[in-house]
Formats: sequence, structure tokens, C-alpha cells
Amino acid sequence: MQVAALENGTVIDHIPSEKLFAVVSLLGLRQMNNNITIGFNLKSKKLSTKGIIKIADKYFCDEEINRIAVAAPNVKLNIIRDYEVVEKREVSLPDDLHGLVKCANPKCITSNEPMPTLFHVIDKDNCVIRCHYCEKEQKREDIEIL
Repeated sequence: MQVAALENGTVIDHIPSEKLFAVVSLLGLRQMNNNITIGFNLKSKKLSTKGIIKIADKYFCDEEINRIAVAAPNVKLNIIRDYEVVEKREVSLPDDLHGLVKCANPKCITSNEPMPTLFHVIDKDNCVIRCHYCEKEQKREDIEIL
């Protein structure tokens, strides 16, 4: 079976295989009506195996891209228009995460009041974040995305 070329849309490439379905969930791809192609456990020189997602007629906003970065940093985003790659971006963590991550501290104001969370990224390589309000630090494996 052959996968058709993408006329317009986004290709998310170099997703670590173990993070592929987390990315699918974070982006809400199951609820989309767009044509979506998912490749799982594809051979990769960099990662040994990788995942790839092709989404027709969809371009992601910064908030959606930041969600990807928390779960799977260093993925490649290719923007396609008229069958041509018009932009390539490597997804990386922003300096701050607004309303994306739940604070693990049950005494934090964001856990007890209806207000958005704010985290400062203090180590982008290891994905360590600090709550702006209570200063609790969390590592990637402890992060719960909202």
C-alpha cells in the first residue's frame, strides 16, 4: 500500500516511537476529520525507530506545538503547501508553559483555585520545569499535561 503525498498540511517527524501515541492523544487527532497518516516503528538512523504523523490541511498553533515539546522534544515539524516543504522547524520547549501542565503540589494555588498554571522551564535539555506560584520543580516523567 502506498501513502499519498501531502498537498497541504503538516508532517511531524522524528517522534520517538514510545512517544508517538502520546503525541496523537495530546493533539486530539482522534477527534479530527482530516486525513491522517501515522507511521509507527519506522527505521531511523538517529533514533533506531521513530514515528511520523502526516495531517492533511492542518497547521498547528504555538500552544499545540508546545504540547508536543513537553511530551516529545526535538521532533521535526514540516509545513507543506502545494506539495512543497515551505518551512522546517525543530520543536523545542519554550521558556514558559502557560496553562499546559498541572502542578504536582496539592497545596499550590493552581490546584485549589480556578486559575491557569504557569511554569518556567529551567532545564530545556532534561525538561525540568518550576511552578511560578509554589516553585515546585517537576521533571518530564512527572509532568501531567492538561
